[in-house]
Amino acid sequence: MEGDSFSGAMANGGGQVVDGKLIQTFHKSFVQAQSLLDQNRTLISEINQNHESRAPDNLTRNVGLIRELNNNIRRVVGLYADLSASFARTMDASSEGDSSGTGIRSAAAAAGHKRVRPA
Repeated sequence: MEGDSFSGAMANGGGQVVDGKLIQTFHKSFVQAQSLLDQNRTLISEINQNHESRAPDNLTRNVGLIRELNNNIRRVVGLYADLSASFARTMDASSEGDSSGTGIRSAAAAAGHKRVRPA
């Protein structure tokens, strides 16, 4: 493994082989999530500055910035939900050959459901 690229297969803690492509997919998703979180940090800083200025134009601009922030948060949640489901599928697939039946699986990912927020 050199730099940020992964290749081949690796053994996980249980001695099972983890596909390099799976690791690349996880890595890519984590990089995307981190990029969005970095953007959110910048957005929050700008929103705070605009709020403190109390200038009408800046406060109006905050509406769009907050929408962008919310969209970024939705995207991060989606990335982590996809990662969780992918991880659960991988664990299920690897536990099919495991006679001990110790596969890891989240109930939400197993049922394909998203978390429901109370009203």
